[in-house]
Amino acid sequence: MRKLIFILFTILLVSCEKEGELTKSNTGNSVSNQSVLKYKANFIPTAGINVSGTANVYLDNGKYKLGLENVVISSGPDLKVYLSKSDSPNDYVNLGNFQGNGTSYYVIPNGISFSEYKYVLIHCQQYNHLFAIGQLNSI
Repeated sequence: MRKLIFILFTILLVSCEKEGELTKSNTGNSVSNQSVLKYKANFIPTAGINVSGTANVYLDNGKYKLGLENVVISSGPDLKVYLSKSDSPNDYVNLGNFQGNGTSYYVIPNGISFSEYKYVLIHCQQYNHLFAIGQLNSI
């Protein structure tokens, strides 16, 4: 029994991933008046989660930014915002910590192809639980 508890504790401890540089400093405060909406997604919740709001990709002064707008989601620990190649967090780019309900913006790294990265995910990294999925559609 002690061995089982030790193994579970070790798995939980290892599952807490250290924040990377991208996660620490890659949020954009807003988009300018000259920004152009390029892609849009409505969030769909996963089992047991409530979510509403949109994910919008803007071209803003030569940089792409992801705007999570009017988002209301069930609370959870260690929520991250991902751009993903699928509707599950297998092949993704971590844009940073979820900033909370309301509206927030994230700078998208250069070289991201929206023909490949078609999904916006809100994911609990600590417990590996997907909260919300949005499939981007071009405008």
